[in-house]
Amino acid sequence: MKKECIAMLLAGGQGSRLYALTSRAAKPIMPFGGKYRIIDFPLSNCANSGIDVVGVLTQYQPLQLNSYIGSGQPWDLDVQRGGVYILPPYQIAGAKGEWFSGTANAIYQNMGFVDMWEPEYVLILSGDHIYKMDYSDMLEQHKSHDADCSIAVIQVPLEDASRFGIMGTDENGFICKFTEKPKTPESDLASMGIYIFKWKKLKKYLIEDEKDLLSEKDFGKNIIPAMLKNGEKLWAYAFEGYWRDVGTIDSLWESNIDMLSPSLIDLYDRTWPIRSRSPIKPPHYIGEKSEIHHSIITEGCDIRGKISNSILSNGVTVGEDAIVNYSILMPGCKIGNGAHIEYSIIGENVKIGEKAIIGTPPNGQSEIKITTCGPDSIIEANSHIEAGTIIYAKKENK
Repeated sequence: MKKECIAMLLAGGQGSRLYALTSRAAKPIMPFGGKYRIIDFPLSNCANSGIDVVGVLTQYQPLQLNSYIGSGQPWDLDVQRGGVYILPPYQIAGAKGEWFSGTANAIYQNMGFVDMWEPEYVLILSGDHIYKMDYSDMLEQHKSHDADCSIAVIQVPLEDASRFGIMGTDENGFICKFTEKPKTPESDLASMGIYIFKWKKLKKYLIEDEKDLLSEKDFGKNIIPAMLKNGEKLWAYAFEGYWRDVGTIDSLWESNIDMLSPSLIDLYDRTWPIRSRSPIKPPHYIGEKSEIHHSIITEGCDIRGKISNSILSNGVTVGEDAIVNYSILMPGCKIGNGAHIEYSIIGENVKIGEKAIIGTPPNGQSEIKITTCGPDSIIEANSHIEAGTIIYAKKENK
């Protein structure tokens, strides 16, 4: 069962900054780009890179995510000597079961799974990023530089750098300084949260870190600084393609809208397909009076209104005289006749009544404010929901 490299995909995040959208499901299962879920991107990257053992570490609201991944068949990961494995927190005899307390602790609790494959290298991934990357190229650079750890890095605007792990490199490209989310960044070289480690080396640091009662059990805050302090070889793998962390409402909306520009990320590249578990739906229907401009419409949609600069997932219904502009409509939404949707994210199975107004376009130089309707919420007819409002579904009375 020995594998040169296996992947461990961290997919248990709550995604609290997405508010109502992740109130019932983990962030990696969030619909994206009309046809996909966020987790489709790292899973497809693994399959396309030739990595056929993927451990998916789940925690928060895992049911929908577990069901979606299944055997890994949509991503060609249902292989006999490999595959996708769901790895939730667990309890062993004589010990107190506990949640993963950090990214490093999540891997620590699953060292037995990693050891089962006897890998030389372990690829650590996040389940909430949108990008296309050949991990085999990163692995080759990791090996050629004899690095103990390689970190995928990308340049970000300096004003955004405080949101990331920021590093400095020497003249040879090795990392000489690393600061997790610095208040005053000295560099624009940001960690993408994608790591390759020599497994034996990482295992040693995980065990030592677990003994530290003051540690936050985190790769960026603990493991990588400890390796750097001890003089381990850390290589910066420079990535130049499209990459977005979709951890906020604004970034989720922006990255979806980016899908309307193939020059940013090409979803039609047959050499690097992004696969998904597609629902069985009839072809989409476009009514006689409907108008569609610069939008993505997926299977099962019934469009009788006007759509522009928007992303519509499967099974969406848009009524007569309804207008949808610069908005993201997730699976199963029903937009009533005459409704007007602007600069919004509408969650799964939301029902919007006739002539309701959701959101407003930015006025002149004003900041764009995205309106959000959480899954299963109901907006009454003739309602007016102001820009930037977040709507949660009402709890049923028991």
